[in-house]
Amino acid sequence: MISNSPRFGHPTGKPLLVLALSLLLTASPVCSESLAGKRSTPAQDQTKIAVSSSLVLLPVNVTDSRGAFVAGLKQEDFHVLEDGQLQNLTVFDERDTPVAVGLIVDHSRSMRAKLRGVAAAITAFAHSSNPQDQMFVVDFNDDVSVELMKGKAFSNDPEELEEALNAVSARGRTALYDAVSEGLRHLQYSHLEKKALIIISDGGDNASHLKYPQVLAEARQSQAVIYSIALLGSDNEEENPNLLKRLCKDTGGIAYFPARGETVATVSAAIARDLREQYMIGYPPQNVNRTDAFRKVEVKVTSPGQGQLRVRTRRGYSPAPEKQPAAQSEPGT
Repeated sequence: MISNSPRFGHPTGKPLLVLALSLLLTASPVCSESLAGKRSTPAQDQTKIAVSSSLVLLPVNVTDSRGAFVAGLKQEDFHVLEDGQLQNLTVFDERDTPVAVGLIVDHSRSMRAKLRGVAAAITAFAHSSNPQDQMFVVDFNDDVSVELMKGKAFSNDPEELEEALNAVSARGRTALYDAVSEGLRHLQYSHLEKKALIIISDGGDNASHLKYPQVLAEARQSQAVIYSIALLGSDNEEENPNLLKRLCKDTGGIAYFPARGETVATVSAAIARDLREQYMIGYPPQNVNRTDAFRKVEVKVTSPGQGQLRVRTRRGYSPAPEKQPAAQSEPGT
């Protein structure tokens, strides 16, 4: 179950309500007001985000046959098909832009011996990230808690992130799906266009109220790419790496399984690099009538002289109903 912990600063102790954002899986707000300024308490200030779902944004990784990032591509090198129909690109950006990242950390009993490696991974990730990144920690076992860091909803300070990680001891079962759902919700409080979740877990789930199809549906209506670091290697029957693989593949991310001798910190640095080495492309979808069905997206890259290129992005998205959200309290920044 989801925790009624007051850590999140909500007056009822219940999980924060999702901002009613009509985001596509790959869409980012076309016109949005930033979550302006630092706020002393969540209840003092409110923010209203106006969202247009007329633009689909796709983070795209392009690598060569050796797995190295291919820089210097032009807009005309990219071709996007939605449900087989060629789209007209209106957005193209290859800059290293800040990203909002949720660190979804397993604190179940099966992870007790692995949490030292988790702390190293979080510290390494924070040191490898863009100084303007916005990060937060979701701790989960039977319960799920979004940890505020000195009253802030986001931070990029390694010490604050590690303190949030240590706020919960390892015990109980694994509510992984509930934690991913809560992470997707909290990401909507960031004004940054690029969003990602990083799950650090052994992959088991035996305590969630939500099921995989429900979490996948939420992910398809958000813009978050999901990565994971699977800390396997014990004889615990709760380990289930296939769940992590499915979550990551469906959203355009990568599931990492550290090999013997490979540190978790090294893997987390690789994820940070992957987030930095992306093209951002966007288009207004031509089909405006299908508002309730999953739309398959395919990105092709053709660049003479580059050889065989590998393209990774989301498989598609599900449009959300078009509506304007009411004013909501921001959970502190």
